[in-house]
Amino acid sequence: MSPSRILVVGSTGKTGRRIVRQLTGSGHQVRGASRRSDPPFDWTEPATWPEALRGIDAAYLSYHPDLAAPGAPDAISGLVSCAAELGVRHLVLLSGRGEQHAQHCEEIVRGSGLSHTLVRTSWFAQNFSEGHLLEPVLGGTIALPAGTVAEPFVDVDDIADVAVAALTDERHAGRLYELTGPRLLTFADAAAEMSAAAGRRIGYVAVAPEQFRATLTESVGPEYADLFTNLCTEVFDGRNASLGYGVQEALGREPRDFTDFCRTVAASGVWRP
Repeated sequence: MSPSRILVVGSTGKTGRRIVRQLTGSGHQVRGASRRSDPPFDWTEPATWPEALRGIDAAYLSYHPDLAAPGAPDAISGLVSCAAELGVRHLVLLSGRGEQHAQHCEEIVRGSGLSHTLVRTSWFAQNFSEGHLLEPVLGGTIALPAGTVAEPFVDVDDIADVAVAALTDERHAGRLYELTGPRLLTFADAAAEMSAAAGRRIGYVAVAPEQFRATLTESVGPEYADLFTNLCTEVFDGRNASLGYGVQEALGREPRDFTDFCRTVAASGVWRP
């Protein structure tokens, strides 16, 4: 597969900006799609989709805010139909491990008739350094409704590497890659590793879902608080407490370890209060 032009939907997000950087550095023609791109792309405004997809050969799809959102399947279905009409040949969908709506979206892409690759991932390690958990990490306490569940945290750099391979090499067509890190850690384990790397105490507190929802509502509003609380309730029941081998299958190497992620972030200064 040698795409003439690649669309990266969510080009300013954790995975998207890494994918754009890699593809551009390799000499590919890349169109980044976001609300501020030219042309603009907005998941809530289907009228913006055709212009972003026009002339595109392969597209990476990262849905905002998350495929766990109730409206995600309809949006993915609409975008896939638009892509097919405009001659897009290959789709790479970023999906969530253990999420009912995400797996519904996978089925939509799988049944589209288009060449595709499904990239199903566990909890991002970079949520602690670039996402909604950075502020709690800086404050010294991570509070989540995750109990003692274990999670195989995946490094976003691994996700980007797999997505780039899937966008540029036809050998990945038709594949489902389940991406995780190389070992299971509880959130208390993760906090301990971040503490060791950062040189200061970062604790973890297990909270009830309703307490988590109430606290989150104060900072991000009820809609996002409901979405994220419901997602946590869904996936933190132990269903993801196992390893996937998508990195090994797609790239022929081991996934990056959480300890290495912690050391890299700590050295960058991001975790300095």
